[in-house]
Amino acid sequence: MTDARFEDAEDRPLRLIARDAADLGVISALVQDAVLTGADLHFQRARRRFSLLLNRFRWEDESRAKTEHRRYERVRAVLDFGDVTAVAHQGLNRDADTVLSLLSIAFEPAAETQPGDPAGPGRVVLTFAGDGALALTVECLEVELADVTRPYAAPSGHAPHHPD
Repeated sequence: MTDARFEDAEDRPLRLIARDAADLGVISALVQDAVLTGADLHFQRARRRFSLLLNRFRWEDESRAKTEHRRYERVRAVLDFGDVTAVAHQGLNRDADTVLSLLSIAFEPAAETQPGDPAGPGRVVLTFAGDGALALTVECLEVELADVTRPYAAPSGHAPHHPD
């Protein structure tokens, strides 16, 4: 058995699950530079779920779009976190008109987590451009990324770029 490759996705929608920090790193890379508004953040306290509706840049298609000289694409996707017991944010404007740009997602295990227990309690930290952050306290790491629309042309016509 071999690991999946970006090329394997072709034009099919992504549906990925993360249950450890390594898996979350893959999802973090795929949602880097996703854009959303404050209205796209939803905490369902009774269900212990936190969800984001993203406009995700299709990084898995970026090199193919570049070499084939065709449009870059985005897709609407849901990023869903389970077993969330608390949500905190810093420097985020949650207005419906404010555009947020997601930079990364990381998992910080709780101090009482046993070594080798990748899915124990901890915090998931979502970092946004402009020094904004969102911290989700979780009993275990349970994250799902699912594309929910067909890809569409990226409005900017360009791939996101991060200067060195």
